[in-house]
Amino acid sequence: MDTQMKLEFKKSKTGDKDERYEAYQKILEVTDQKVDWAYEVWDQLLEDLTHKDNHQRSRAAQYLANLAKNDPEMRMLKDFPKLWEVTKDEKFVTARHSLQSIWKVGIAGTPQKELVMEYMVDRFKNGTDEKNFTLIRNDILQNMRNLYNHLHDEAIKQTALDLIETVDDQKYKKKYEGIWK
Repeated sequence: MDTQMKLEFKKSKTGDKDERYEAYQKILEVTDQKVDWAYEVWDQLLEDLTHKDNHQRSRAAQYLANLAKNDPEMRMLKDFPKLWEVTKDEKFVTARHSLQSIWKVGIAGTPQKELVMEYMVDRFKNGTDEKNFTLIRNDILQNMRNLYNHLHDEAIKQTALDLIETVDDQKYKKKYEGIWK
């Protein structure tokens, strides 16, 4: 990792609000592409998933999701449950930002895609007791749409459509169907 990226990670934790946001944007932009330094920050990001500052938890989750495609050792298969926990964070904004980026893990390869889909399907089916479950369901279906758009895997689309069919509330069913129009 070059000095500039090290500085961006430092600023994303310690800078003032504007510096942190700018660094966050830069890190997401860079990690959207392949990088060769993922493991230099991997363990720290895992640790940050339980940081006392919810912003740090959210950023760590988003960075890890972006870095999953840079994981030839397939650590994510073991570490995914820790990442998934942040999608259930006590701070809903943290949970939601983490959940909205989780699909990126699925583009790393077939085992990662299957893992992400398994977790999302389970949450869609069994998460109705969660606060804001309709928003969570919406994010899950949008994640599936993002995965489908990236991978063109018809099984993902079919899974999403099958889940939508299980929704009784017509208002939300229509909203969810809109994601797949």
